[in-house]
Amino acid sequence: VTQSGTMAAPKPLSRFWEWGKNIVCVGRNYADHVKEMRSAVPSEPVLFLKPSTAYAPEGSPVLVPAYCHNLHHELELGVLMGRRGRAVPEAAAMDYVAGYALCLDMTARDVQEECKKKGLPWTLAKSFTASCPVSAFVPKEKIPDPHALRLWLKVNGELRQEGETSSMIFSIPHIISYVSKIMTLEEGDFILTGTPKGVGPVKENDEIEAGIDGVISMKFKVQRSEC
Repeated sequence: VTQSGTMAAPKPLSRFWEWGKNIVCVGRNYADHVKEMRSAVPSEPVLFLKPSTAYAPEGSPVLVPAYCHNLHHELELGVLMGRRGRAVPEAAAMDYVAGYALCLDMTARDVQEECKKKGLPWTLAKSFTASCPVSAFVPKEKIPDPHALRLWLKVNGELRQEGETSSMIFSIPHIISYVSKIMTLEEGDFILTGTPKGVGPVKENDEIEAGIDGVISMKFKVQRSEC
């Protein structure tokens, strides 16, 4: 309800990137990616955050930060929350989902490696402007089982990443329940569920194309940021 007493117009889920506040990212959630990284399998989801200014809807470019010399693509299924939830039981978690989008967790890999060596947070490597390119919104009804999808990504027409969401270490209900016990999730919050193997570099003027088989696809051009 607004100050004048009228009902506020519902926020359009189809443009969640314009008003959603929180982007919660899960790292190391595909066994083949964990093996590729030579990392230990986590006992609970590894979490980090991106700001809402990380969103880059299709039609806008992927930006290489000025301080980055090795930008990597990480293909992910994103889950959009449809209502507020705190300490959500795993059995009820899917009731809070409004839908999905394909997304990229763009990562300044050289910066991340330096952060890891120094024991610093990953903010510089993960949270820069346009570090979360997203596809159009996909309503929940269009994806009956989000754990039965094939994701793929090509750079300049060459297949780089592909994976099955059935290979997630932590399921979407588990992730939602776990995250909501740490932070209250709100309508429009977006959860990135991890990337399959095959992450790799992109450079200025590359074209990234990615998709969910039978559901949606998206394209982005890579540009160098001016700052």
